[in-house]
Amino acid sequence: MQIRNKLTYQFVGIVASVMLVATLTIYFLFVQFRERDFYLRLNDKAIATANLLLEDNNVDAATLKHIDRNLRGTLPEEKVIIYNSTAEKIYSTDDDYTFKITDKLLKQIQNKREIHFRQAEFEWLGISYNFQNKNYIILAAAKDIYGFRKLNFLGLSLIFVFTVMLIAVYFFGRLYSGRALSPISKVIRDVDKISVSNLDARIDEGNGQDEIAQLAKTFNKMLERIESAFNAQRTFVGNASHELRNPLSVIRGQLEVTLLKKRESKDYIKTIESVLEDIKHLTVISNRMLSLAQVSGAGLIYPKTKFRTDDLLLEARSDLIAGISEYKVNISFESELENDDSLILFANENLLKIAFFNLMENACKYSEDHTCEVNIGSEEKNIVIRFKDKGVGIPEEDLINIFEPFYRGKNVRDRKGHGIGLSLVQKTVRLHGGKVDVISKGNEGTVFTVKLPV
Repeated sequence: MQIRNKLTYQFVGIVASVMLVATLTIYFLFVQFRERDFYLRLNDKAIATANLLLEDNNVDAATLKHIDRNLRGTLPEEKVIIYNSTAEKIYSTDDDYTFKITDKLLKQIQNKREIHFRQAEFEWLGISYNFQNKNYIILAAAKDIYGFRKLNFLGLSLIFVFTVMLIAVYFFGRLYSGRALSPISKVIRDVDKISVSNLDARIDEGNGQDEIAQLAKTFNKMLERIESAFNAQRTFVGNASHELRNPLSVIRGQLEVTLLKKRESKDYIKTIESVLEDIKHLTVISNRMLSLAQVSGAGLIYPKTKFRTDDLLLEARSDLIAGISEYKVNISFESELENDDSLILFANENLLKIAFFNLMENACKYSEDHTCEVNIGSEEKNIVIRFKDKGVGIPEEDLINIFEPFYRGKNVRDRKGHGIGLSLVQKTVRLHGGKVDVISKGNEGTVFTVKLPV
């Protein structure tokens, strides 16, 4: 069900409930008023008849009946019956004996002083009346034709008004809900127009204050993230294709040239060694791309263990030197640590080892003496590790892009590299709640600072 219809029905339901309660309250209040008013009139009629009969001895029953019939304000088909203290009937206008008065009823009136009851279409009032120290019982009855007619008219009027108002409420409710939801409809239309070809489009945020504006802002922020992720993916795919295509083209070219004619065995060995080197290069790229894809995955859970930071750095150094013996990595502590617990990390050991390896490799690769200085320290609740080199430095215009996948600085493009390592480092450190900073000066070297929460 559409929100507009749901809001309309809820609005109609609430208003209908309130109107129904109000209508029923008015109706039942009028029912009570009619009954109370009718019995008051019966009471006045009964007492007036009794006084006229008992005060004036010259008025006999026949005369009094004649007066009653011609008296203005007489109730429809009214009947009055009067009994003396000995339960003897002394006056009655019930000539056709429509009602049977029992001794039980008379005693009940004497005990309760006043009772109301119904017989057929008549409403009866029975009262105990004291006149000149003598007790009399007066019964008065009549049909409230006009009262019930008014009551029926009121009921029909209330039903009519309730129905008309309900229709009006439904109409205005739909109109109101339509206007209230029109900003949402506009947001839906704007979102529906956005596709892969125009991810830079944004939704109108309206007045910027109400909930609809907040929704539009949330959508715009989401679109910014999607656009950024899409552009990053497109750049990644383009760069990855380029990085993979070059070594594959070289391998293909070498093999095609080798197959053009017969050669000596040493030429084949030389070609195979060259191809093997290119395959190793491809393997490194593939492994780093796989690691980058893994740490970029959202919602992934990695196994964590406790380990000493300095031990992991020593392992990364051993792996680096085992591959390239001319590289040197010096590990030291900036100051004395309070205890060994300050070096303990609870993290994914394999991912951090790859990150440390990449930072050491970069420092050694770009330093003139192929040396990396690693300093370990602590800061509040963080382990701080600094990787220093004595290379050519990173130009200021390149600093903002060095963590982008496949990005390489202008001054180091003549050296072998893939532009994946630093991006992998940043994503790995962020995955563990840490931070990577870089400071570089031309021809003075670069310092990468990694902060990881203990």
